This record gives sequence, structure tokens and C-alpha cells, in this order.
Amino acid sequence: MTKGAELRKDAMRVLKETSRTFYIPITLLNRKLKYTVGSAYLLMRAIDEIEDHESLENEVKGQLLKETAKLLRLDGDFPTGKFEMLLSPYKKSLPEVTLRLPDWLLVCPPEILPKVKASTAEMADGMAKWALKNWAIKTKEDLDDYTYYVAGLVGAMLSDIWKWYDGTDTDYELAIGFGRGLQAVNILRNQDEDFRDRGVRFIPVGWTRNDVFDYARENLRLADEYMKDIKTRNIYLFCKIPLALAKRTLKVMEEGREKMTRQEVEEVVAKIKAE
Repeated sequence: MTKGAELRKDAMRVLKETSRTFYIPITLLNRKLKYTVGSAYLLMRAIDEIEDHESLENEVKGQLLKETAKLLRLDGDFPTGKFEMLLSPYKKSLPEVTLRLPDWLLVCPPEILPKVKASTAEMADGMAKWALKNWAIKTKEDLDDYTYYVAGLVGAMLSDIWKWYDGTDTDYELAIGFGRGLQAVNILRNQDEDFRDRGVRFIPVGWTRNDVFDYARENLRLADEYMKDIKTRNIYLFCKIPLALAKRTLKVMEEGREKMTRQEVEEVVAKIKAE
């Protein structure tokens, strides 16, 4: 097995360990897209683990994220040594997916890598901004800004990947709405845990839980519109699975349950794969 093949295999292992939602749809993509989207997901997950870290101070998070963004924007090969030096004081507390960010860059096809790096850098800068603000989301505009950086950007980046892959042309605003919708479901699902563990509420001042449900529904409606432009079957399946799981999760929470059962998840995935 070549070094590249070993790295791709390892990337899929780490992906499976870090994402319950996206691992299955990524494996349904064909080889070229699987490793492109897989590497892009791992890059964004790498910086997300810094933002979500339970013990790092917000100032440290902001510094690590901003400096990582700068390194991603440099021309030429990624400066792995500088990145390792940046993280070295916190190496013992950071997960594998973060420490190995340079490896995930090597998995991504060189032709699309500049766009993936640019999107990841933009996300890191946005996360740094909100970490330094202690995620004080006061208005809907604040919520839109935060959900753009942590999720809407993923949708925009994926639109770039689809266009590069086979010319699939999707609307950026709808793609951003798709990401925001998935993130709003996560906010609802993790509301108590976020407040208990981090003292953070990702909900505008004066909003009720029902307002957040409405916000999620509106953005998932945009996701439905986004899907209409996708004709490539494996891309369609990739997008449809997390969208269907988000809608079902909303329904489950409206019924008073915390999350879907494993059987419900498997049923949703099997139904979509059979379409």
C-alpha cells in the first residue's frame, strides 16, 4: 500500500470516529468525491474541535484559530512545522483530527485544494471572532453570522466542490441556508449541554425555543430548494441524508424526545438509499 493510499484509509478511519452524521453519506460518494469531501470535512472538524474545546480559554482558542487561518492562506505548501509549533503547548489536550490537519490537506485533490483551504481559513477566522466574544449572540443577525461561519460556509464550499466535479450548479444562498438549518437543529439538540458545559446559549435575546424551531424550519426549507438543482445521484444522496435526519430530529424533539433512536436513523438512511 502506498503512502497516499494509507493516508486516505486513515482519513476514513478518523472520519468514522468523528462524525456520525456525515460518515455514511460521504462513503456513498464515488472515489474522487469521497476523498475530496472527506478531507474537507476533516479540515473543518479539525478547527471546530478547537472552538468547541471544553478546557481551552477563549483567548487561546481565538489565537489558535486566527493563526491557523493565516497558515492556510499562505501560498505554496502548508507549513506543517509552524502549525505543529503553534499547537505544541496544547498537544496533549487536542484530538487526533486537529493535530493531523496537515495530513487532511494531502488527501484533498490539488485542483480544488485552494478553495477548500480558503473556506477553512474563513471558518477559522469566524470561529475566532465568536470565541473572543464568548458567543454572545444577541440578535437574529448575530445568529445568522455565527451559523454562517460554523455551517453555512460548509454548504458554500460543497457547492464549489460540486461545480468543480461535474459542473453541478447550485445557489450559494440556498447552500448557506442548508448549513444554517442543520446547525439550528444542533443548537436545539444541544441547548442544555452547551449551557451546562460551556455556559453558552446560541439563542438571541428574547427568543423562545419555538423561535429557534421556526429558524430551523425556514432554513431547512431553503435546503429543500437547494436540492432541486442536484441531478447527480451520489451528490443527491449525500445531501439528502443529513437533511432528512435533521427534519426527523426536529420532529422527534417536537414530540418531547431528545434524539432519534439508532433504528430510526437506520430507517431514514435505508429509505433514501432505496430511492
